[in-house]
Amino acid sequence: MTCCESSVSDARALAHPLDPLTAEEIATARRVLAEAGKITDDTRFPLVLPHEPDRHTVASHRPGDPVVRRVRVTLLDRASGVAAEAIVDVTAEALLSYRSLDATKEGQPPILFGEFDLCDEIVKNDPGWQRAMADRGITDTSLAVVAPLAAGDLVIDGEPGRRLLRSPTYLRCSNSDNAWAHPVAGLVADVDVIERRVVRLIDTGAVPVPTECARYEPEFTGPPRTDVRPLRITQPDGPSFHLTGHRIDWLGWNMRIDFNGREGLVLHQISYRDGDRERPVLRRASLAEMAVAYGEADEARNWVAFLDGGEYTLGRNANALQLGCDCLGEIRYLDAVVADDFGNPETLTNAVCIHEEDIGLLWKHTDIFNDMAAHSRRARRLVISYIATVGNYDYAFYWYFHQDGSLAFEVKSTGIVQTTAVEPGTGSPHGTEIAPGLVAPYHQHLFCVRLDVAVDGDRNSVHEVDAVPVPSGPANPNGNAFTIRTTPLTDSADGARLADPTTSRHWRISNPSVRNRVGQPVAYALIPQPSPVLLAQPDAAVTRRVAYATKHLWVTRHAEDRRYPAGDYPNQHQGEAGVPRWTQAGESLEDTELTVWHTFGPTHLPRSEEWPVMPVDHCGFTFRPTGFFDRNPALNLPAEQKM
Repeated sequence: MTCCESSVSDARALAHPLDPLTAEEIATARRVLAEAGKITDDTRFPLVLPHEPDRHTVASHRPGDPVVRRVRVTLLDRASGVAAEAIVDVTAEALLSYRSLDATKEGQPPILFGEFDLCDEIVKNDPGWQRAMADRGITDTSLAVVAPLAAGDLVIDGEPGRRLLRSPTYLRCSNSDNAWAHPVAGLVADVDVIERRVVRLIDTGAVPVPTECARYEPEFTGPPRTDVRPLRITQPDGPSFHLTGHRIDWLGWNMRIDFNGREGLVLHQISYRDGDRERPVLRRASLAEMAVAYGEADEARNWVAFLDGGEYTLGRNANALQLGCDCLGEIRYLDAVVADDFGNPETLTNAVCIHEEDIGLLWKHTDIFNDMAAHSRRARRLVISYIATVGNYDYAFYWYFHQDGSLAFEVKSTGIVQTTAVEPGTGSPHGTEIAPGLVAPYHQHLFCVRLDVAVDGDRNSVHEVDAVPVPSGPANPNGNAFTIRTTPLTDSADGARLADPTTSRHWRISNPSVRNRVGQPVAYALIPQPSPVLLAQPDAAVTRRVAYATKHLWVTRHAEDRRYPAGDYPNQHQGEAGVPRWTQAGESLEDTELTVWHTFGPTHLPRSEEWPVMPVDHCGFTFRPTGFFDRNPALNLPAEQKM
């Protein structure tokens, strides 16, 4: 099954306001803009996204109702650098709005795929770069690899608003070699992609280029081991989930699956059927942004930090998943449709994987008072996932839904660590020497999910919950007692929070107007996996640009234009957009529509065991019912057959 099988006319008959964009809708948006005179031969399309309807429009929709579909398009003139944003009604085939973007204030649109090749060409033709390579004894540059990177807050010659990329260089031994094994350290070309020239060259001096190859393909790693026996997962009667259009139902859970070019996988209208009640949990869930911030002090590398969602577009970088490799079991795939640089629809085959997994024991008890009678149930989970490759890293993103009413999100980071070079054996205070003369710098992966919460409805509140000891005294004569401390987050100024593993801190999202059978507000709790927030100094450029990563949690009043935690256009933005602005004092967070933004991820201190390709590194969080159900919702599962 794919996300793009139907024509627009067929899709509209069955359509839902939250369906993914179809190929015909993307083509229609482009045609409307062309007919309005907004497209020239130099026009490119960094973003083509669904312009999602407000939640009240969605809530009032019934099967068979007509659907109005709108598309939000970002355009870039590659000759002038002028950018604009348009809203197109593809149902009425009408241009609703069009405005110019001020790159000096709003930031640049994301990097185009075509700009990577353009940057490579510009740098290799630059005389200064050629001289710097020759000074390093490299006269044959046919195997040089220029790796264009987002420019951060770079401003050249006091002229903000220029469209820039920053490009270190690597070498290969052959056309298929691992370029990350051979960095040309100390050399960075800053490129203006509109003027098509190198505007500055940073050269901090030659360092020997590491020569040791680091191939990981089977023909370079020796004969494969022979003691791994086949592991087969079968479901002869098929999976327990059902797909109807883009809605999926599984053992009480149901939701709608969406995919767009920026965020990738998006889940809408997540709810749980409890008896005869359909109980909402989340209106919308997505990975809204992720940053990779490096911790080096050297001039040639101290600027390196990426916002992979807003600068590189995660969805457009999705992999075509392969059965038996990326996914195992009884799999259902969904294709996704995005727009290419020219605004034309492009189908990403097998972009989303859906399957069930056995994950061990769900619950068990052996009754010592009743002849040791034992009852147990095995656990399985529904997995909805996709994988994106951004430069050297590969990220696998997983939404998990459990039979006990909890859900979770996990990121598995793999691929190849970014590298630089040093004199062999000298090491670095800011990285690990993983091979002779080859350093993998310390860095952080800082993911941020957007959760539009709707716990049994839209009127929600948030409390911070800590487990705390009770002081010894009359209330605790034996000194052993502890209790919980709850802190209500009542105003938007209270919305920025840090995790604290010493108190088992979590955040409870409740609905004060709905009570469980013991009279408590129904709730879900966000359970973090605490890790350091951004380690850069408060006055660092990266701190301004990735301000969301300075806290583990942000709670904001929901608004339709609050889409991304670092702002709509973080590419070359000077910073402090997004959640820092939305958590100024003055907005009530009580009993209202809320968005919860959760930051998490590893501080990565590379190991030699992660070279030349790293085993997956896991991180994530859990969203768990806390008084939402009156008892264990998995009691009615059938007993497993004894083997």
